[in-house]
Amino acid sequence: MPQDEQTRIERPVEAAPMPYAPPQNVLLRVNGQNHALMIEPRVTLLDALREVLGLTGTKKGCDHGQCGACTVLVDGRRINSCLTLAIMQEGREITTIEGLAQDGAPHALQQAFMDHDAFQCGYCTPGQLCSAVALLSEAAGGQASAVTKGDARSGALSDEEIRERMSGNLCRCGAYPNIVAAIRNVVERTAMPGS
Repeated sequence: MPQDEQTRIERPVEAAPMPYAPPQNVLLRVNGQNHALMIEPRVTLLDALREVLGLTGTKKGCDHGQCGACTVLVDGRRINSCLTLAIMQEGREITTIEGLAQDGAPHALQQAFMDHDAFQCGYCTPGQLCSAVALLSEAAGGQASAVTKGDARSGALSDEEIRERMSGNLCRCGAYPNIVAAIRNVVERTAMPGS
């Protein structure tokens, strides 16, 4: 074989070293309790909750903000915890699925999900529930959605309105009709005087 046709052996290119970010003190308030953590600033809120605090109710689904399994409440607003850094939530009130129940009693939405069989495998349920809690708050505050007709504070949410407001949370099992029924049940009960 002629020398110019010989296979050249190339030296492997060395990968650039990963930049190091030293751990920092972060104080997170989760479900009414303060937690002092020493974590790298690149740790997501999702990973801090699951891996550091052991609050595994919040699920890691896609890890890209597309499925809603990691939805938690921050200052009452729903966010995808996989898309935010834990350090960015310092000083805010974080509520996970573990923090929805009060005094040992399930949240009204948790009970409605059970009553209406609004889950199958249950993997998406924590995110669905946190999102539904925010939905109730948003609607009560008059925040409109893409399909709102009339006054959002009327207390009456159509199935279309509930589906639109829950559209950031996917259920691979397809329990959507029961999820909508559970949310509608709570909306109707809270709109009734004396409930």
